[in-house]
Amino acid sequence: DPSLREAAALTGTAKLYRSAGDDITFSFDAHLAAKDNADPTKATGTFRFSHYLHGDGAYAKVKVDCLLTGGKVAVISGVITESDLPGAKGNRVGVTVHDLGRHDRLGYSWASVGNPAETKDLPKCVSSAPFEKVKQGTGDFHVVPWHPHF
Repeated sequence: DPSLREAAALTGTAKLYRSAGDDITFSFDAHLAAKDNADPTKATGTFRFSHYLHGDGAYAKVKVDCLLTGGKVAVISGVITESDLPGAKGNRVGVTVHDLGRHDRLGYSWASVGNPAETKDLPKCVSSAPFEKVKQGTGDFHVVPWHPHF
């Protein structure tokens, strides 16, 4: 019964393309239950991201607090619960995913400031355009589109 499907979801893992060879990985497991269709801030789940180059870098684990999807695009946000990046824990971050099959794209709320520790007081479900391309052969993001009832 399709009416019982979850209201929205974002799942999957991919690495971002970088010519210098940076290892940047984003992984999502986020869901909005059918009963919460009217409230994207009831989304549950986690996402993780990490960025390493020559052994240096950091990771963050995030507890989801909002998920909005439309067609093949998802905007997700959450609060960092665990990280080795100084100043990041407790900050909200947002990520945008465009599910384009083997050519997925991704954007993030700290795109213009360079660091997720610098986005204090970010509102829920705020992010940037999905300007990054995923590394060939790594993208398996899957977006379940939201159908709000207005």
